[in-house]
Amino acid sequence: MIKKFKPVLAAAAVSLAMLSQGAFAAEEQFFPLIDYRVGPYGSNGQAFYGGFIDYLNYVNLKEKGVNGVQMTWEECETEYNNAKGVECYERLKSKAAKSAGPIHTMSTGISYALIDKSAQDKLPLAMMGYGRTDAVDGSVFPYAFPLVTTYQMQASAIVKFIKDKNGGNLAGKKIVYLYHDSAYGKEAIIAMEAEASLNKFTLVQIPVAHPGNEQGAQWLKIRQEKPDFVVFWGWGVMNQTALKAAQKVGFPRDKMIGSWWTGSEEDVVPAGDAAKGYMAATWNVAGKQVPVIADIEKVVYGAGKGNLQDTGKIGTVLYNRGVSAAVLSVEAIRKGQEKYGKGKALNGEQMRWALENLNITEARLKQVGATNLLPEIKTSCDNHEGSGKVKIQQWDGAKWVPVSDWIEGNKSLIHPLFQASAKQYAKEKGITPRDCSKEK
Repeated sequence: MIKKFKPVLAAAAVSLAMLSQGAFAAEEQFFPLIDYRVGPYGSNGQAFYGGFIDYLNYVNLKEKGVNGVQMTWEECETEYNNAKGVECYERLKSKAAKSAGPIHTMSTGISYALIDKSAQDKLPLAMMGYGRTDAVDGSVFPYAFPLVTTYQMQASAIVKFIKDKNGGNLAGKKIVYLYHDSAYGKEAIIAMEAEASLNKFTLVQIPVAHPGNEQGAQWLKIRQEKPDFVVFWGWGVMNQTALKAAQKVGFPRDKMIGSWWTGSEEDVVPAGDAAKGYMAATWNVAGKQVPVIADIEKVVYGAGKGNLQDTGKIGTVLYNRGVSAAVLSVEAIRKGQEKYGKGKALNGEQMRWALENLNITEARLKQVGATNLLPEIKTSCDNHEGSGKVKIQQWDGAKWVPVSDWIEGNKSLIHPLFQASAKQYAKEKGITPRDCSKEK
């Protein structure tokens, strides 16, 4: 009888072993994606979040995750609406309680609405190239990360580019700041005003109401003002409308320089010939010549797991930017695992530490195939930006062509502005800033 049950006992032992292995299955790093793919800015979100998810899939397929930790996510549609953004955050935050990847909303307005909530819930809010500039000061904003560079540093870098193109002197020049009348568009005003005072040029501010498909009055004013340059802070349909309007009134497109949210294929292709010669800032290049972009197409789409229905977006500016955001997020996970244990998913507090201790070098970017998708990034308690550099690119009618190397904004001018703002914010909110000299 005993011999008869030996196979059964052996099978039971194998089953128990399998159950035991299942109990210790690979951990998961959860990304709450508070995103948008529909509405007036939906095409932009489709490209950005498509690239973001494709890279997470790529890491899962290529590396079996980060030291075995699988990337997981859930999307919640906001339509770029602040109230819906808050609703999505509340819906997903419980799932991020034990394992939290950085939250990327790609919306300054939604970021403003979440900045206090995310700090209270200890969930890191990543604002790559958007959000509150003064959140660079991590002593006041421990869970907010305006990574890579900010609107104010970008505005300063654009002015520096224009200045260099004019023999190093802007005195007596006139620059129009044409901007989306929202938190996004208003964020750079203080920097533009500071640059105008320093460089002795006249600044004319012209807002455009959301969504920006009516700009007749604004361009009539621009024609009357006869500026030397237009610095352009647009978004979505506003961008192609502006380029067509500039052509209509005869303003040269090579005298227009936009922010990085006005410099994608979604902005220029619909404008046709009106876009040729137009320039915009960026922190990432377009194209499939970037090794990681080519490999994503091969590995992820080759496996039938690509996120995009329109694969023509692969390699576009915003797709590559979404990949850049995911690269930075995954590198933060690697950094966090160095401290908290390889093969372990990070919670919100641990992810905050990782984002605050990034050191992504050019050599590391090359290693992961992401050269020119990001500048070097080195963060700290008192610097949640990590870079402050941009490139300027120009649309030649068919593709974006870089026309500058990395340009850094005027830190000595801009940093005191956001530091003063952060100090005032702390006073208003009753926040006692952290002592960054004690942070490691």
